[in-house]
Amino acid sequence: MSEGGRPLRILMTADAVGGVWPYALTLIEALGARPERFEVSLAVMGPRPSEAQRSRAEALPNLRLFDSDFRLEWMPGAERDIERSADWLHDLAQECRPGVIHLNGYAHAARRWPAPVVAVGHSCVLSWWRAVHGTSPPPEWSNYGRRVTLGLARADRVVAPTRAMLRALSYHYGLPRGGRVIANGCALGRFAAAPKEDFVLAAGRLWHAGKNLAALDAAAARLSWPVYVAGDVRHPSGRTIEPRAAHALGTLAPETLAEWMARAAVYALPARYEPFGLSVLEAAASGCALVLGDIPSLRELWERAAVFVPPEHPAALADAIATLMTDPRRRTALAAQAQRRAQNFSAARMAERYAELYDELTSARPATTTLMAGAD
Repeated sequence: MSEGGRPLRILMTADAVGGVWPYALTLIEALGARPERFEVSLAVMGPRPSEAQRSRAEALPNLRLFDSDFRLEWMPGAERDIERSADWLHDLAQECRPGVIHLNGYAHAARRWPAPVVAVGHSCVLSWWRAVHGTSPPPEWSNYGRRVTLGLARADRVVAPTRAMLRALSYHYGLPRGGRVIANGCALGRFAAAPKEDFVLAAGRLWHAGKNLAALDAAAARLSWPVYVAGDVRHPSGRTIEPRAAHALGTLAPETLAEWMARAAVYALPARYEPFGLSVLEAAASGCALVLGDIPSLRELWERAAVFVPPEHPAALADAIATLMTDPRRRTALAAQAQRRAQNFSAARMAERYAELYDELTSARPATTTLMAGAD
């Protein structure tokens, strides 16, 4: 922790594309509320943050924002950017002099750093490909696999948000030093149930195969309640993905999405791949009944607090939602159970676990956790 009253400085990486961004800002904000003092330099790669994202980041008093447009390690053409972005991070480390380097990625952990390194595995290409396509990825991903393997081997600590994700990392890349689970969290006080209305809500990029919202669009044609999907409808190729039966809300501000969740009776995410699922947590905290893809990570988090359906069967998804539509007692009971379960995943608890990890690293204590241990 802080020594002699000085704050612990953390150099953290992030991207503004998906769930890593809200995870990072939530964690930084929660660390700022702890009695220990933490100052975070957030190094953003990939597309630069939007104005709204930048404004939220700059409102946090314990955060300094540095952004770049280096390609992320999973992006096409990333090879030539990885070394350049690592050099940029090294320059930031010289400027910021962190006590801990918190990488929300893998490849950069292979470099030598002036402080202990935490590598957090939010997702990875090999496990995503297996979940979505049912096969190993094509050979062009072999260099990516080697980079991830080396980074995980050299990181001082490896963290994942679920046991399922930690197992995936171990299976695809090996974890010679083991790893631990620190569950993601959200600011639970920002989510609450309003009087529920008869509609189904989902959030995610409509074109994202892992989220599998195309299955929900297919199911929507069989449902009497409207189905709304919040999220980007523009594919990286530039084309727009329009749902056939569901209603696209587009990208919503976090506060607006929270209002939709407060009113939604059912939240559906028939995911094929979802290492944690922050949107599911937010929906649960908002008192939604959950209908989720039957995959290990979502089972791990929401067993007995959700209805699970095979991701590849839109008819089963439609039937599960229709059953809840006609059974308000069951719907209310499921929503209450999900809301109770959500209390296990607060931002404060996440920050506490990371503060313990940072303390372990800066105190040079030997690791006491092994693969699959330390789950929240």
